[in-house]
Amino acid sequence: MNIKINRNTEIVGVQTEAVRHAAAHLRRDMDKIFIKTSKPGCPIVLVEGRMPKEGFRISISEGSMQIEASDELGFIYGLYAVSENLLGIRAFWFWNDQIFEKREEICLAADYQFVSKPFRVRYRGWFVNDEVLIHTWHVDREKDKPWERVFETLLRCGGNMVIPGTDKNSKKYAKLADSMGLWITHHHAEPLGAEMFARAYPELEASYDLYPEKFHSLWQDAIEAQRDRKIIWNLGFRGQGDRPFWDEDDRYQTDAARGKLMGDLIRKQYDMVKAADPNAVCSTNLYGETMELYQKRCLSLPEDVIKIWADNGYGKMVSRRQGNDNPRVCSLPDKKEEANGIYYHVSFYDLQAANHITMLPNSPEFVRAELMAVLERGGDDFWIVNCSNVKPHVYYLDFFAQMWKDGKVNIARHRKEYTEKYFSVEGSLAVAERLEEYPHYAVSYGTREDEHAGEQFTNHGIRMLLHQFMKDRESRSEDMLWAAPHDTLKEQTDWYRDVCEAGSVSYQEYLGKCESTEVQLSNQDRELFADSVLLQVKIHYHCFRGALAACDGMRSAFAKDYRMAFYLAGKARKEYLKADHAMRSREHGKWHGFYENECLTDIKQTAWVLEGFMSYVRALGDGPHYYEWQRDYLYSEKDRRVMLIMNMENHLRDKELFTLMETVMDEAD
Repeated sequence: MNIKINRNTEIVGVQTEAVRHAAAHLRRDMDKIFIKTSKPGCPIVLVEGRMPKEGFRISISEGSMQIEASDELGFIYGLYAVSENLLGIRAFWFWNDQIFEKREEICLAADYQFVSKPFRVRYRGWFVNDEVLIHTWHVDREKDKPWERVFETLLRCGGNMVIPGTDKNSKKYAKLADSMGLWITHHHAEPLGAEMFARAYPELEASYDLYPEKFHSLWQDAIEAQRDRKIIWNLGFRGQGDRPFWDEDDRYQTDAARGKLMGDLIRKQYDMVKAADPNAVCSTNLYGETMELYQKRCLSLPEDVIKIWADNGYGKMVSRRQGNDNPRVCSLPDKKEEANGIYYHVSFYDLQAANHITMLPNSPEFVRAELMAVLERGGDDFWIVNCSNVKPHVYYLDFFAQMWKDGKVNIARHRKEYTEKYFSVEGSLAVAERLEEYPHYAVSYGTREDEHAGEQFTNHGIRMLLHQFMKDRESRSEDMLWAAPHDTLKEQTDWYRDVCEAGSVSYQEYLGKCESTEVQLSNQDRELFADSVLLQVKIHYHCFRGALAACDGMRSAFAKDYRMAFYLAGKARKEYLKADHAMRSREHGKWHGFYENECLTDIKQTAWVLEGFMSYVRALGDGPHYYEWQRDYLYSEKDRRVMLIMNMENHLRDKELFTLMETVMDEAD
């Protein structure tokens, strides 16, 4: 006999707080999908069974739908599977504004059955990092609701662990994440999730040699505070600003001394955790300097600690670039018999060239190759992905969910299935084509396969060059040597300009394709496409155009054509403001204020720095009296030659003067 699920279906047998969360979400989903009816709906019954850990079986028995599982996460995944497989609620329904088709009921045959498959990766999750957008964003006037949606989405993707934010946020939202059934782990700069020494003791030097007992106390406090949660304890020792500890403690000058202290402290933390819980799961991040010390055999670790290898922020499994130092030491597991995992970035913030508010510019094929290399070398115990603010990165996060489950992914099929989930049948093909093209239009700033420019390249890069010009144009920018190791600032500017010109041309072509696609889409598809692919292309396009104009302005300034430098800087500023406006224009509905706190790439700051540059070159070319440029654009030629009174109007501010110049010069063109 067929059974029917409708709005009157009840969920029974719910036990734990975490399962109740998932059941409440399924209840909400049923209320979204089903119209009111007087017909009875069969119950959904949660049943303890002999399923593997995290596994579940959905079947029909005695007129009810049964979800059989042996543990909390099994029930949670089973409830979300009903939501997705039967109701059609996709993992990223919230972030992609999925439109729901209303119906009265769903009929299922008496022999319906769905059995979960084991995950390829044991511990799998997200690091909610650099979370400046969701940090200030409210949903339904609730500050915590975005975080609940993050954790719900992670569970829907099959994740089971999370670093629930950075610094204060990680402590604030750990309770919510725990209540929803997730394992909690920690930022590599916050061992054991303990309070940072510099915050606890702001008046003291952050030196272990000077204050070992204070460090021990902070670690013990963290262990006691998290005793009742599912924790993957992160062990390690870094400085207070997510940097090597020896940056603040010059007692350790050799790799051997640094590695010994770090190894001793990891052992100390390990013993403290095991004393509280002999079955505790421990990990340590081989990140940056830590990985380099381990590779040099200067760092020893307890055998059962999961070693977490890290990509460089651009998806390549090599050590990250630190300032201008880019050793690119291999960062792949080396022993299959030991527990290994990875920390991977689909979003990164590095003040250089990374992506934070746009998608990873490297291709899915590239990412898959790196991940397959990890699996081939035994790195399947722990995968944590830097998801940042989620929304800009949903495509790659969905990609990772596939890898977690199967350990492989057919890229073309995944892209097709992803677009079909969130776009109409008519629109999905065109969107998939544009999505496939995204990495092809990315701009290379180096010779290596991962050296493609995220939006930070066109923002932090030009700000560094402008800053150096205003500070000392006779010296090169040391901050730009990672990309432009030239002898002079002018040479660096010329190199950067060439890259930005290529980017401007590339994204102009891509933007044209995306805009043509947009007008062909239905209203529903058009909105999501404009929020996602099209928005990110606009950000890149306007930022590359802005950086190009800024470079031309700097070149004019080098030639002492300060008036043209001022004008071009004004043109550049307008482009960056267009990029910022493109973001803010997509803040419709629940997204109101989402981009308001975009303060890391900070496109609006780039416009502000250009305002400063405009004032600087105006001082050089129009100072100290500031009347000549104004007269040239306000007055007729015959009036300009009469100097009985220098000016008859208030001095124009920089933006006013630029507007006047632009009007005159555009008319001349």
